[in-house]
Amino acid sequence: MKEFSKNLRALRIERGLSQRALGAVLGFTDVAVSHWEARNKEPSYDTLVKLARYFNVSTDFLLGLED
Repeated sequence: MKEFSKNLRALRIERGLSQRALGAVLGFTDVAVSHWEARNKEPSYDTLVKLARYFNVSTDFLLGLED
């Protein structure tokens, strides 16, 4: 999930969002976002889909399976 963490962080920063702001928009805590970016925890499938829809990217992109 290294690529996921890297891609999530890049997308968040690209859009000028703090971890707290991203969490608030999508109904997560900033701690959850921090854990995903630090590779301490993996998001559920539903969360992965929610993130992909929010950032308008595919789940494959988020997971690092496509450019």
